[in-house]
Amino acid sequence: MITQKIGIALVAPGGYAVEPEAVTRGIALLESQGILVHNYYEHDKRHLRFGGTDEARLAQLNAAAADPDVQIVLALRGQYGMTRLMPHIDFDRMADSGKIFVGYSDITDFHMGLYARRGASSYAGPMLAGDFGAAEPVDFTLDNFWQCLKGPTHTVAGKGPGNPALDVAGTVWGGNLAMIVSLLGTPYFPQIDGGILFLEDIAEHPYRVERMLLQLMQAGVLARQRAIVLGDFSGYRLAPSDNGYNFDEMLAYLRATLPCPILTGLEFGHIQRRVTIPFGAQGRLVSADGAWKLTLSNYPTLQPA
Repeated sequence: MITQKIGIALVAPGGYAVEPEAVTRGIALLESQGILVHNYYEHDKRHLRFGGTDEARLAQLNAAAADPDVQIVLALRGQYGMTRLMPHIDFDRMADSGKIFVGYSDITDFHMGLYARRGASSYAGPMLAGDFGAAEPVDFTLDNFWQCLKGPTHTVAGKGPGNPALDVAGTVWGGNLAMIVSLLGTPYFPQIDGGILFLEDIAEHPYRVERMLLQLMQAGVLARQRAIVLGDFSGYRLAPSDNGYNFDEMLAYLRATLPCPILTGLEFGHIQRRVTIPFGAQGRLVSADGAWKLTLSNYPTLQPA
């Protein structure tokens, strides 16, 4: 936990809180740790499946970025909604605010756009409703977030069968695979050479995961990366017609086809136990005997240099 007094702004650029009590729990947990919470989300003003109208959700982001008492802007949840806002977000304002923007899943769009437009880093990390406001918060997930904020470096590790041996360095970027692919051909897709790409997704059948990664390859993105690190890809259902085509078979095909090595075992995705990864950090990835370690540096923190 950070010892200095910090302010966290709560915004809902995507979906609304399905369980309103999660907002109350999350704010209470943060406040119990000495955090000043500035809540820009109004549950009564939710709109359709969103945490407000498009105009209201954009206004939440702008207000949080302008709040001088805020250091961190925390997403309520993901789901869907950021895509609608992308053409209207002033990424210069967001970057110049000096805030650390935090979230994952649908918030991947924001990370991508912020880095593409300004080269500014943000955090693929926990969110209010599902993490701080969970009925039983996962200490590992929250502790990993606070550790990342302390800096000046942050290390995540994993292991998996078939992981190749390698020692590479580059810009760490990624997030939700479907959101990343949705930005191909837009001004919000960063051109990153020599990158370390981390990916996750939920309820996507292995053939869809394969198709999206092949699209990234065919668009020339993967030939410029040094490695891919896969997080959680659960929540899908196989069918009898798959005839043995499962995630492992798909992964074997991709490892034989894609122009960069693939590692598995990253604790990141739509799971309760999850690491925080600074999007845009510099990383060194070292793998041997199936186990790997990714050390991250040169990203925004709350500790003085």
